[in-house]
Order: sequence, then C-alpha cells, then structure tokens
Amino acid sequence: MSTSAERIRTYSGPAILSYGFRPLFLSASLWSAVAMVVWIAMLTGCLALPTAFDPIAWHVHELLYGYLPAVVAGFLLTAVPNWTGRLPVTGMPLLVLVLSWLAGRVAVLFSLQLGPIVAAVVDLSFLALLSLVIGREVISGRNWRNLKVLILVALFFGGNVLFHAESTGGEAASSGYGARIGIAVAVFLIMLIGGRIVPSFTRNWLARRRPGRLPAPFNRFDLASMVIAGVALVLWIAAPDRTGTGILCLAAGGLHAWRLARWAGYRTSAEPLVLILHVGYAFVPLGFLAVGWATLSPTTVPASAAIHAWTTGAIGVMTLAVMTRASLGHVGKPLHATWGIGLVYLCVIAAAISRIASSLGLAPDALLHLAATAWIAAFAGFAMLFGPLLVRPRQSH
Repeated sequence: MSTSAERIRTYSGPAILSYGFRPLFLSASLWSAVAMVVWIAMLTGCLALPTAFDPIAWHVHELLYGYLPAVVAGFLLTAVPNWTGRLPVTGMPLLVLVLSWLAGRVAVLFSLQLGPIVAAVVDLSFLALLSLVIGREVISGRNWRNLKVLILVALFFGGNVLFHAESTGGEAASSGYGARIGIAVAVFLIMLIGGRIVPSFTRNWLARRRPGRLPAPFNRFDLASMVIAGVALVLWIAAPDRTGTGILCLAAGGLHAWRLARWAGYRTSAEPLVLILHVGYAFVPLGFLAVGWATLSPTTVPASAAIHAWTTGAIGVMTLAVMTRASLGHVGKPLHATWGIGLVYLCVIAAAISRIASSLGLAPDALLHLAATAWIAAFAGFAMLFGPLLVRPRQSH
C-alpha cells in the first residue's frame, strides 16, 4: 500500500484538490470576509437577503456554522493522515465535500425560498459527510486516541441542528442552545488542539534558539484544567445565568491563563508565526473570565462582550493563526511570518479588541464598524496572500 507522501506525489489532478486545507482554507477565508460585508450591509439597511434567518442569526450562523466548519475540516483532513498513517482525501471526494459546504452557504442564504427544512438538510450535509469521513479514517487507522475529535465534530453537527430548529420555531437562535453548543465546542477544540500545537511549535522554535525556558510538558494540571473548563462549558450551555456557572467559568479562566503562562510565550516575540498562537489562545481564558463576570455581574460586563472574546478573539485569531502556519508548511514555504502575514495578524487582533470594546459600550457604532473592517481586511488579506499558493503545486526545495 502506498504511503500518504507517495499518494500526494502521484496525485495528478488540480493542485487545489491535492489536500483538504487548500480548497477549504481558501473558501473559509473568502466567505468570512464576504459574510462580514453582507452582514454590515444588512445591519445598516442597505441589503435584504432572501434568508429565513434574522440578520443577527444569519451573522452568527454563517461564521459559527459556515466559516468555522470549513476551517476545522481543512485542518482535520490535513492532520488525520498524519495521525492515522492513512491516505489523505483528495480529488473528487474532496471536491464533493467542498461543494457540500458551498451548497450549505447558498441554501441558508436562500432559505426563504427553499424553506427552512430543505435549507437545514442541505446545510447539515457537510458536517454529516465530514463526520463520516473522519470517523472512517480514525476507526480504520485504529487511532482511538483521536476519537474525541470525532465526538466534537458530531456535537458541532448537533448544535447546528438545534440552531436551525430554534430559528424555525421562532426562538432567538443567535443566543440559544444551538449557538452556545457551537461556541462551546469551538472553544474546547481550541483548548484540545491548541494544547497540542501551541507548546509543541513553541518548543520546536525555541530549541533552535539560545538556551532558556521551554514550554512545560502536558501533565495532570493540563488534564484538570481541561476537565474543569469542559464542565464549565456544559453548565454555560445548559444554564448560562446561574451563579455556579459564573464561578466555574472564573475558575476555568484562571486555570487556562496559568496553562498559557506555562508555555513560555514571552520568548517568542521574534517570530509572529509562533507568537500569534499564544495571542489566540489568550482569548480562551479571557472569554471564560468575561463570561463568568457577565454571569455574576451582568450590569458591568455585557454578555455580548464576553461572547465576542471567544468568537472574534479565540476563534478568529486562532483559526487564522492555524491556517497561515499549516498553509506555509504544506506548500513548502519557510515557517516565517512575512510583513503581509504580520499585518493580517494585527488586523484580526484589532477586530477582536474593537468588537469587545464595542460591546462594552465604548463608541459602540464606530468600534463595531472598525471591528468589521479589520476582520474583512484580515481574512481578505489571507485569501490574497495565500490564494496563489493554495492553487499551485507544492514547492520543492
């Protein structure tokens, strides 16, 4: 049987379909920018879409269950062959997955004409197919350690089902169970996968520099912090307004702030490609602390500010960090942030800070538009910088 590397070398189709990250990262970045442009146009009354979702629900859904699943799929379809030793998904099967994701975006956009049930079925098909593909690879490769990733993808599917159901039932889907499940799964994925790659990539980079402190290895503290954060997220999904939820979120925030501090991020300032991973992860404990504070004292910290610490901050910054690093490595480019990549990072960080500040009531309209503009610049910038690399064959050295 040929190895994954041999399969990649012998693949003769379009380069963009030679690995999952290529079409999915490019599609995700373009959609993230376009969806933000469309939402601002809807918010200001310049555009009305033929969607059954209200403007805020459409915005939440298309970034949480539109953009994010494409990034997760691109990452998993690239990482799973390394985890299992099995062949990567390429060519026509990969194209089917990408078209399924695209069909979901169109279906939600035109859900007023298609009907909410048809739109939901089309939209949900992508996560269903992704679950089947990842499940087949993990089980066939007997890679039982990574079954938890498959469980999280299945939970993401369930959250999307609830989001559609709540929207169809006339409930506030943008702040309902479906939205909270999606956010919680995303945060847990960042804690799980970020807990692997942030200290690993930091250690690899620091080991080539002068001697000094290295990231602490995974131990019982990391496990305990994951368990406590997981319980806090479950409570937040089920009972976001309860005092116990707020207290546990504050505890989880403190633990994950300490977890991040153990990874020696302060030593990575010379390489933005590594530093951005620490910045992205920093929004995880910030989100827990903000959610806890908002729960215990909603008059001082609005829930929207807390949620955007996780969504615009942790999800936005970390996914962009992972997309840039994975793309550079797999297309054969040096693992070093160019000035353009550094600018993209600054834009997404500015978007996160501006959006949180806007929710706190600091010049809300101006900062909301600043956040949207910075977000669009970050993801359109990624597409401009990496699009040509993602559609061309890998460079060999």
